[in-house]
Amino acid sequence: MLTRRHIRVKVLQSIYAYNQSENKNLEKQEKFLLYNMEQMQDLYLVTLQLFIALRDQADNFLSISQKKHLATDLEKNPSRVFVENKVIDLIATNEAFSDIINRKKLNYWEDDSEYVTILFNSLKEKDWYTDFLKQKTTNFFEDKDFLIKVFKEVIAPNEKLYEYIEDKRLTWVDDFPLVNTLLVKMLSKISEKNVNAILIPDLYKNKEDRDYAIDLMQKVIIEDEELTKIIDEKTPNWDKERIADLDMIILKMGISEFLYFPSIPIRATINEYLEVSKEYSTPKSSLFINGILDKLVKEFSKSEKINKSGRGLK
Repeated sequence: MLTRRHIRVKVLQSIYAYNQSENKNLEKQEKFLLYNMEQMQDLYLVTLQLFIALRDQADNFLSISQKKHLATDLEKNPSRVFVENKVIDLIATNEAFSDIINRKKLNYWEDDSEYVTILFNSLKEKDWYTDFLKQKTTNFFEDKDFLIKVFKEVIAPNEKLYEYIEDKRLTWVDDFPLVNTLLVKMLSKISEKNVNAILIPDLYKNKEDRDYAIDLMQKVIIEDEELTKIIDEKTPNWDKERIADLDMIILKMGISEFLYFPSIPIRATINEYLEVSKEYSTPKSSLFINGILDKLVKEFSKSEKINKSGRGLK
């Protein structure tokens, strides 16, 4: 689930929080980092649960419509192709999914149902939703395509939902784009045979990714004095107050990967931190960071401080 770039962002956030804290505690910060990364899986689960909440909202809407005093024939005998969506049923009846929702207490849409109503009202306005309801029956693949369309055109772009996510947990805003991509990929592949394998993806690709996150944060914090010295030597004419806090952390993370992570290619490190700086720091940060890291690579390589192992890692 977590990519290396996303892990780098989480480490960046954690180091920034550590630097801003008055009572610095590395062990406490490591726990915060792990918690911060776990937030992404929570967002994935909460967003996935929206499909079930929307289905239940639609079912309730049909029941109310049928009880109208002057209900039309269509309201008396409504289409149930959405409320009987086979993919949603597959998700809703999955024991592992239900267990993790209950264990983590993530059934948010029971208390925050107004957002489900907003999404359902938006869905009802779509012509393609009306056309979908005209079908008497649908197969699994049609149900799957329909859900992907609902997600792409109703759920993901909804501004009210985005505001809710932003207010609910601060780190979710950064996670939202990646979670959206993961959900679409999962929905495109899901079947009755593989649901248990792909419905809830692992948070980390492997143990190495989790260890990498902790090790990187530790190196930057523990070796802060040495890393600061290295940067000072390359920026003698810079007023340190002019270097953005995030730029300093990004540089220290990049240098740490050069010196302490032999399996990570140099070019991968530079490219990743340039992209992170473009998204999280100032408009000119990427040029500044690229210049410093490029100089250091040449210097470290000449002095043989960089010791990368494996093919294509230099």
